[in-house]
Amino acid sequence: MQLFTLTRAALLAGLIAGLAACGGGSDSAAMSSPAAPVGPPPAKTGQVSLFVSDASSDDWAVVGVKIVSLSLTPEGGGAPVSVFSQAASGWMVNLVQLDQINELLDNAAVPVGTYTAATLTISANPGDLVLTTAADPEVGFAGAAGVTIPTDQIQIQGTTGTTGSLTVPVKVTLATPLVVTTSGSNALDLEFDLAHPAFIVAHTPPAAGMTIWAVNFNGPVRHHPIADIRHLVLRQVYGNVASVAADNTSMTITKEMPLLPVANPETSVASTTALVILADATNGTIFTDVDAKTVTTLKNFSTLAQALVNRFVRVTARYQEDGSLVAVRIWASNTFNDIWKSPEGHVLHVDSVNDLITVSNESGGSVPVTVTANTQFFFRTPANGAADADAIAVGTSFLANADLVRGFKVHVSAADPLATPLVAQSIDIETAAYSGVISAAGTMGFTDTRQFRTASDDYTVNLDYIANASANGDDSDGNSIVGFKFWNFAYPTLVTSGTAAIPAFVTATSGAVNFGGTVGPLPAWGVSYAVWADPANATGWAIPATILLPTPVPLGTVATALLSNAFTMNVAGGSTPGVVDVSTTPGSATLVYQVDRVNNVVTVSAIDITTSGGLASVTTGLAVGAFVKVYGVPQADGTLKAYVIAYFTGTAPAS
Repeated sequence: MQLFTLTRAALLAGLIAGLAACGGGSDSAAMSSPAAPVGPPPAKTGQVSLFVSDASSDDWAVVGVKIVSLSLTPEGGGAPVSVFSQAASGWMVNLVQLDQINELLDNAAVPVGTYTAATLTISANPGDLVLTTAADPEVGFAGAAGVTIPTDQIQIQGTTGTTGSLTVPVKVTLATPLVVTTSGSNALDLEFDLAHPAFIVAHTPPAAGMTIWAVNFNGPVRHHPIADIRHLVLRQVYGNVASVAADNTSMTITKEMPLLPVANPETSVASTTALVILADATNGTIFTDVDAKTVTTLKNFSTLAQALVNRFVRVTARYQEDGSLVAVRIWASNTFNDIWKSPEGHVLHVDSVNDLITVSNESGGSVPVTVTANTQFFFRTPANGAADADAIAVGTSFLANADLVRGFKVHVSAADPLATPLVAQSIDIETAAYSGVISAAGTMGFTDTRQFRTASDDYTVNLDYIANASANGDDSDGNSIVGFKFWNFAYPTLVTSGTAAIPAFVTATSGAVNFGGTVGPLPAWGVSYAVWADPANATGWAIPATILLPTPVPLGTVATALLSNAFTMNVAGGSTPGVVDVSTTPGSATLVYQVDRVNNVVTVSAIDITTSGGLASVTTGLAVGAFVKVYGVPQADGTLKAYVIAYFTGTAPAS
């Protein structure tokens, strides 16, 4: 990430040296000396913060990818501009940890201009992608719990190059152009959607044979516009302290990434990224010395002097409007494992009777954590420095009333990282997500019901919308949004907001598609991201946004063929065919994939049904009896509006 910070420093040093070489001496000397050659002025650049993020998944503990480069395509064409690169042997990022939060790749110096596309290059050799299943995946998931998938069962789609140097180029058209200026804060976020049905496709044959995991980056990676960098929730940053500024206002760290798959003890992989992080001079930065087991609040680094240099740190940081990073909390140790060991992951279980939570880790396992009367709970609110630094609750009572549920993304800090079980000193809630069946939607809120493989994790909770006057980001045109908003997961740029949002949401979640039999009616599903202490619920959670997710529909077969943008399907356990509506409208067309397995090779191919050729191919593929998997939202008329359809050719899937 800091490759370009170092490049800017080298460029600046070169310019200063050049100026020094041209200065000094008498006028006569200057007159008699030949003029130094004058080159073109250096191109103007602006700093661009480069991020990757992710939508959630309940089934994976690790989806580790190695991004080797990122380039931007100028508006109107021209040569791509390289803005990030690392060696193919470099570090991995675990996408599962980026559930609606961002991993900073780099603060890059990018030529001023307008860019309309980005190309990610992902390393694709065996071992360059790590898949580890969750400790408690959903019912029906094709993998065993808590295991790392063997490399010979992973097939990455769209690779180029030769063995040993295989990569996947992923070109993403930006939802809105990236305009880079010399001032202001420029930011680019590319989101990997783990929830996208075509991202990781498991194919299990009906006869004896191994499951193949086909990984498809083209389609599930998209641009996520950032309206205001101050609202961005960053994943906690690991690093090694290189220096403390002479005025003690900041420290410079070299970013480090945890090794994947994880080791015991865990080690780190150093990057070339150097980050300057300021102490919070207004609210104070909470500093925990993990080795000394002390906690202090500081407004500069003067009390630490040079004792911080060469130590490992974990930092909760937030962005300022000018693009600078301010530390909210810092943990420091002489050993990387001790700052990493406090678990980061999704909440797996909440036991309010015994004051115990279980958090997933990056080994595919689970970590029990004891909550005490002194445990502090924080909710990340980077745009509000004071709120970001203040605990929203203290003690065990927070575990009651579904204020902390399975699926929340947290980072736990233990009073003693070597204790068994761990005792939580603090719990950072990075995203508070409720997901499941949406029902009883009305003018003030709705009910969310979720059932898991482990019944004690189930919850039913009534959720309020945020207040109608609460700020809620910007739309695609840069206009401010107030009040609740929602969108369909396949079309994140088609946001419904304003006064029409709640009535439209009530309509969108009121339907069900009924397959009869043991399957019965399937209602609307969604994931709702909560905020703390909105005026609508000053002492609890309220919902600013909901994403309508595909309702889980079992694997089925086509009952009647595609005709006039609709077909019917039967599902296992059902007694009545369900009607599936297909859209061919550009911009909101159903995403269709052909999944073909021949001789243990799985190929995932996107089909564009907005073209006559693509629609003809899909019509042929959706013949009566064809195996099909549909992901969509039930409508008020009892049909299923398909967002994604996968139909299977070659060896048929078993599930």
